[in-house]
Amino acid sequence: MGKHKVRPEDLRKMSKEERQKLLKEFRVEMITLRHKASVGALEDPGRLRELRRNIARILTIENEEARQPKKG
Repeated sequence: MGKHKVRPEDLRKMSKEERQKLLKEFRVEMITLRHKASVGALEDPGRLRELRRNIARILTIENEEARQPKKG
């Protein structure tokens, strides 16, 4: 998705499967960056914060959709 903030509007337009795939990618990247940080080789420390926030955005939207009453 690139190295930028994921906008909530964009996340809401995605399907649940697309969001889950993006969430998995962000989590894998976060694990990699945490490892680099622990050995002192982290180039962009702000990226960790950005990833945490993007993950939180995805989870928030997932929870909002889960709490909405079913249509039908």
